[in-house]
Amino acid sequence: MAEDLLLAKAEKKAYRLLALRAHSEKELRVKLRQGGFAESVIARVVERCRGLGYLNDGNYARQRVRVLAVNRLAGNRRIAFDLQERGIPEELSREAIGEIRGEISEEEAIGRLIRKKVKGMAVAAMDDRQKTRLARSLTGKGFPAGLIFKKLKGSEGEEVHDDDGE
Repeated sequence: MAEDLLLAKAEKKAYRLLALRAHSEKELRVKLRQGGFAESVIARVVERCRGLGYLNDGNYARQRVRVLAVNRLAGNRRIAFDLQERGIPEELSREAIGEIRGEISEEEAIGRLIRKKVKGMAVAAMDDRQKTRLARSLTGKGFPAGLIFKKLKGSEGEEVHDDDGE
């Protein structure tokens, strides 16, 4: 009887968490563990949520990648690291990143980010310190150094326009 009561309480907490936003299986387990629930109860709740379709790491990974790649213009390395921290398996991460990169390539994302960061200034007009700061910022967003240098070098000859309306 007591275990049924704990199970109902854990399910209620899980449903409340999942109603607020999507969670990975790992995130949900951690939050339920922090709520003081036993592993046996957590396992049953996770299984039930999965069975009801409320918990799906594949859907969660695609949704998270879309937010990071399209909205936040993050690079693949940053996205993969974020998913790894959330307990998404590497294979699932690669699939989700590949699928979403069909919408916006890493090269297109870095181009948009550069335009946003330079605010209409031509890259050629930037001094070395500004370019270094920009490159460091892009590295922090998870873009590979080779792509950063290629885009910065390619942007030097063109006039940069802020086409995002910002």
